[in-house]
Amino acid sequence: MDRTEKKVDVIIPTSKPDRKFLQLIEKLSKQTVPVSRIIVMNTEEKYFERLTYGTNFLEKYRNVEVYHLSAREFDHGRTRNEGVKRSDAEIFVCMTQDAVPEDDRLMEALLNGLEQEQTAVAYGRQLPAEDCHILERFTREFNYPEQACVKGAEDLERLGIKTYFCSNACAAYKKDVFVKLGGFIRHTIFNEDMIYAARAVQAGYRIAYVPQARVVHSHNYTNMEQFRRNFDLGVSQADHPEIFEGVRSESEGIRMIKETVRYLKAQKAVCQIPALFVTSGFKFIGYRLGKCYRRLPKRFVYWCSMNRRYWKRW
Repeated sequence: MDRTEKKVDVIIPTSKPDRKFLQLIEKLSKQTVPVSRIIVMNTEEKYFERLTYGTNFLEKYRNVEVYHLSAREFDHGRTRNEGVKRSDAEIFVCMTQDAVPEDDRLMEALLNGLEQEQTAVAYGRQLPAEDCHILERFTREFNYPEQACVKGAEDLERLGIKTYFCSNACAAYKKDVFVKLGGFIRHTIFNEDMIYAARAVQAGYRIAYVPQARVVHSHNYTNMEQFRRNFDLGVSQADHPEIFEGVRSESEGIRMIKETVRYLKAQKAVCQIPALFVTSGFKFIGYRLGKCYRRLPKRFVYWCSMNRRYWKRW
């Protein structure tokens, strides 16, 4: 792929953006492969105006376009699709408002990851922030290792659900393939990136993991936030049995717990092992409840979910 001839846009959904978003935009302005347009799909205009009030934000970053929508209009899949429709680039990169490029070679590395003809998506490595809790720090290392890989249908037996793993915190897409496959699912609680990646794999395409494409992105979730996030993950899998049914997934969680225990021992942080089991319990219970959400009372489903706006349309 000749990077000098490829036009690249970046799509960023935002909601109550903070200073990390400003850092992200500044970093994107200094890439070795220039970003043509940064398309911001912002939920609730007042919060964006509050962040940029008194600044020359849109004058300083002339390639930034901001489109506002209401909270009721936001959807993980549809909102990103609307951003993609506004792009005329051959490659677009999905990012989240709190994923900050580590260096000026993020776009270059992602484009390198798309060089193979059958690669539909290339996603980057997520590094822990300085204030990241030790358990979350290892989770980042587990899910985003130093070794690159390209995954396809032949890897399903070996990798299970990890074959479909992809994250829109930092992922580059070939526009022509994206359009051919129908884009992101229009209405989903969560997981639009993995659902697209799974459909791409099932259509014969491949997913590239590019560790040289690095962003700083981590969360110090509480146990209840982990529970709710995994509940939504379970819901997304329950809603798409054509993708996730029969694909090994829970064994990957068990493997991560075992690897985390080894890591904690090596770091002389065995005192964190009880916290690991508690947090893992919250994750597992949330996930299992999400998988069977249709059998639960609606009020309980609403309470369990992290993305509560989704259920107002249920």
